[in-house]
Amino acid sequence: MDILKTLAEEFKIKEEQVKETVALIDEGNTIPFISRYRKEVTGGLDDATLRDLNDRLNYLRKMDERRAEISSLIEAQEKLTPEITFALNNAKTLVELEDIYLPFRPKRKTRASVARDKGLEPLANYILEQRDAYDVSIDEYADSFISLEEGKEVKTREDALQGASDIIAEDISNNAEIRKLLREFTMKYGSLTTKGTTEESSVYENYYDFSEPIKKLKGHRVLAINRGEKEDFLKVAVTLPEDDGIAQLVSKVVTNKKSAALPYLMNTIKDAYERLLFPAIEREVRATLFDDASEGALKVFSENLRNLLLASPLKGKTVLGYDPGYAHGCKLAVVDKTGKVLDTDVIYPVKPRENIEGSKEKVLRLITKCKVDVIAIGNGTASRESEQFIASHVLRDPRCPKHVKYTIVSEAGASVYSASKVATEEFPDYDVMQRSAISIARRLQDPLAELVKIEPKAIGVGQYQHDMKQARLTEALGGVVEGCVNGVGVDVNTASYSLLSYVSGINTTVAKNIVKYREENGEFKTRAQILKVPKLGDKAFTQCAGFLRIHDGKEVFDSTGVHPESYAIAEDLLRRFGFSTEDVRAGNLALLRFKATQYGTAKLARELGCGEPTLEDIISELEKPGRDIRDDAPAPVLSTDVLDINDLKPDMQLKGTVRNVVDFGCFVDIGVHHDGLLHISEMSDRFVKHPSELFKTGDVIEVRIKDVDTKKCRISLTRKGMSSNK
Repeated sequence: MDILKTLAEEFKIKEEQVKETVALIDEGNTIPFISRYRKEVTGGLDDATLRDLNDRLNYLRKMDERRAEISSLIEAQEKLTPEITFALNNAKTLVELEDIYLPFRPKRKTRASVARDKGLEPLANYILEQRDAYDVSIDEYADSFISLEEGKEVKTREDALQGASDIIAEDISNNAEIRKLLREFTMKYGSLTTKGTTEESSVYENYYDFSEPIKKLKGHRVLAINRGEKEDFLKVAVTLPEDDGIAQLVSKVVTNKKSAALPYLMNTIKDAYERLLFPAIEREVRATLFDDASEGALKVFSENLRNLLLASPLKGKTVLGYDPGYAHGCKLAVVDKTGKVLDTDVIYPVKPRENIEGSKEKVLRLITKCKVDVIAIGNGTASRESEQFIASHVLRDPRCPKHVKYTIVSEAGASVYSASKVATEEFPDYDVMQRSAISIARRLQDPLAELVKIEPKAIGVGQYQHDMKQARLTEALGGVVEGCVNGVGVDVNTASYSLLSYVSGINTTVAKNIVKYREENGEFKTRAQILKVPKLGDKAFTQCAGFLRIHDGKEVFDSTGVHPESYAIAEDLLRRFGFSTEDVRAGNLALLRFKATQYGTAKLARELGCGEPTLEDIISELEKPGRDIRDDAPAPVLSTDVLDINDLKPDMQLKGTVRNVVDFGCFVDIGVHHDGLLHISEMSDRFVKHPSELFKTGDVIEVRIKDVDTKKCRISLTRKGMSSNK
């Protein structure tokens, strides 16, 4: 297989483009570095496309390795033919390769292998000849195989015919072309059918008597059904009308419908289908459905995670983190504008103690002492009662400054972080509960910097993530985090090692070395100084330098995304139009793009010795040094009052924040502790194929209450007929 040509066709890009991109990957360059600083080479392929291309490249290379391995194994058996080689070379998937190898794979003892040992293969071949007329009938020919030889007993004609049938059935089942045909036919015309194993109520009730064509089956249903089966609530089967399935085999096996062999073959085909082939195809179809559903869910999870990580930071605010709880109290932690912990405490405003007055005094003390701007309340256990306490007792107290507001923050993963080794190293003097409150406060200030400390799948913005292949999930989500971290850039003088470890070219060991060097030698003054960090060599520096920021350092370009390899180009660019590096610091480059455009960017790029994409990026960075791409995201919704689910009425219109996007809709926080479901069918007056077409995690949107079930705490939302409908 020509991998480069295949990739070019699949991604609809030039083969030379693929060749150069693959060369960059093979040289050890990271995806963020290639995406950001080698646009001329890749033709401007973005981070997501590069990751998909890299995944596909690895798959195709794995296929080539397996193809060569299978070819060698068959050749060792002296059974490799030009036809088999052709089939191997034209296989498009690993499954197809394994289908080709199946007849040659060493087998355990089977009915067919026993029949072969008894010498019945000639009888099987005789039947498969499918002659118009046999000189010796099949029955008579079968009699010639009757034997009483020890170990090869064939006692009767029926035993001989059965053995021949077993051989033919196994050959049919092992035929790669037949397997592919039946697999594709089942995917196109089969159904997935489920039955409940119990009558008791469960979340799987919708699947107690369920059947849907495979081609129409949604990924989230597949994952839900798989989980229901795993938890013993469901029996699951792939169904296909048997006559239709057998007809596919007949079309490939029967070559002469007038042959006397037809009755023998029809019985054998039915046996091959029921006993060998369809059970194998069912397993393969289930595996394919699971893989496709997982990849679909992974894309949704990845997009949600990306949007969550790139949520707008609440800069320049002192935040009181509030981790709600019942028996062990509500943990408080105040962090200043830089994330430094100022004070901690524990209050008991909710049951069982319900010490509202004492709790209020403690919160007001912290607000006054630390000059708190915002209270960040975790959305876990006792969140609603805590929100009520803050809104009704603290913020309404005359002593509370008028500017103080609160917001609800997702605490998904906070408990995982607070008990982790990372948290212990970062806050050795605080207990687990205090660390959780610190994390809640900090994730409001800078979601990206705080959430990278948590295993991505624990952040809680996916669907069925625990049912997926964990290695694939970890790899894909790690790529999302890496892309976000490098897209934003990292202040090398303030970043934790957790954040630094996601920077292009930097592993955990080097990240810890950077922090250690910083602690021992003070702040980095230039990017070049990073080369003094142990185990950070020239190659790693090339990969990471452009993503690390040094603000107010000696070199003005160090605070931008301009790579050190392009500093001379940036200086030349400034000089040509009468600017200096001081104009970068002062933000006096509003006319730079205009002048470059007037001069002609193509001509300018040639004279500067760089490509147009690099020139464009340099101009963008110099126009807004230190720009944070997250500033364009919706700001957190801050509140002063609380709403209860009992206050909700149909047709009430509210503003909410999208917390999670899934295949069937999105969950919206409208400020009542319980997220409302905006089903895909209620998102718009027009047809919506997938919720991600309209909304992403973090969006602030207008919704209308459609229905409220206070007993089950379910809120149905709609946007149909609204003026704000997209």
